Amino acid sequence: MTYEFAKYPDETLVVFSDIRKKKNGEEYIRVSFERPTEQGFDTVIFELPSYEIVEQDGHYSDEEIQEFRETVEKGAHLFFKYARQGGLKFA
Repeated sequence: MTYEFAKYPDETLVVFSDIRKKKNGEEYIRVSFERPTEQGFDTVIFELPSYEIVEQDGHYSDEEIQEFRETVEKGAHLFFKYARQGGLKFA
């Protein structure tokens, strides 16, 4: 399952997964940044807590990717918190 986190002015949508477990029992979350294009989507997916990019496709600039990296690094605790709660609750 995925949960919406934010939407950027350029239509980039930020979503995060539920908490998943690797075979060794380590918990992880995937955070995706996706922007619609005429050809499909620009996509960058990070895995937390390693902050590694596990998928990248399209035309995000190096500056945009760095901004996304900072978002996941600063917000990692929130992504895990909200994943445990079943997403963000909006009134």
